[in-house]
Amino acid sequence: VQLQAFGGGLVQAGGSLRLSCAGSGRTFSRYAMGWFRQAPGKEREFAATISGSGGSTYYASSVKGRFTISRDNAKNTVYLQMTSLKPEDTAVYYCAASASGVVTMKADVYAYWGQGTLVTVSS
Repeated sequence: VQLQAFGGGLVQAGGSLRLSCAGSGRTFSRYAMGWFRQAPGKEREFAATISGSGGSTYYASSVKGRFTISRDNAKNTVYLQMTSLKPEDTAVYYCAASASGVVTMKADVYAYWGQGTLVTVSS
C-alpha cells in the first residue's frame, strides 16, 4: 500500500489542524493505521493508531484527549484531528500502515510509511 500524508502547516498554540493520509489499494480496511511524529533532533515517537475496522484506537499519553484518529475506509483515508496544539507538538508527522490490522504503537510493525507532513506550532 502506498501512503501520502498531507495537511500540515503553521498554527498558533491552542489552535487545531487536521492531517490526512490517503492510501492506495482495495484492501485498505485490512490495515491498522498509525500516526508517528519526529521533532527536530529527537527520535520518532508514536502518536496514535486505529484498527482496520476503526473500532479500536490507542493514543500516546502526550496527545490523548487532544488528538483524535479516525478513518474512512470508503475513501482509503485516515485522519488525525489535532486540537489544543502546543509548541512541543511541532514535528514531521508520518502515517503508517500495518498488515496486522490491530492497533499497535510499535513502529517496526508498520511496513508501509508515508512521506511525512510538517506541523509547526508557534508560541
